[in-house]
Amino acid sequence: MLMIVVLLVLIVALAGGGGFIYMSNQRAAAQFDDEPRPVARKEVSVGPPTYLPLDNMVVNLADPGGERVAQVGITFELMDAAASEKVKQYLPTIRSGILLVISQRTSTELLQIEGKEKLARAILREAAQPFGGLDDEDEDEASDGKATAKKKSNRRRNRAADMPVQQVLFSSFIVQ
Repeated sequence: MLMIVVLLVLIVALAGGGGFIYMSNQRAAAQFDDEPRPVARKEVSVGPPTYLPLDNMVVNLADPGGERVAQVGITFELMDAAASEKVKQYLPTIRSGILLVISQRTSTELLQIEGKEKLARAILREAAQPFGGLDDEDEDEASDGKATAKKKSNRRRNRAADMPVQQVLFSSFIVQ
């Protein structure tokens, strides 16, 4: 009988010691684990982009004599399908702003690729106005230093990511 009691005590002691060693190893591994734990991520469904085409606009340009016009077709690339309804609510204001922006350009400026790219950025800023707006600074302007320019660019990019209109695309562009 004594032998059975000693054997049971020995089994319990070995099981307890093994459990203690196992738990200690787990804690030590968790303390020195250099790999970050997987974080639950919000899954974003990636689908086709959402576009919102605007009616073509005919605008008098700022050329001397006032005889030059531009006919511009614009399509907005939107953040998602829900953004389409948000943008449509402000479309009259956005179109008015776009017409004013285009009318301040000259035909010489709009015939160059840089002029069209600058116009697209200005239209994007105009489309963002009803939603809090983007910085009015032109991206091509020189800044105080590389660190400052990088901070401004990151801030602008983060702010632009929240705007319903992500990009301005030209579907037609005629200057006469």
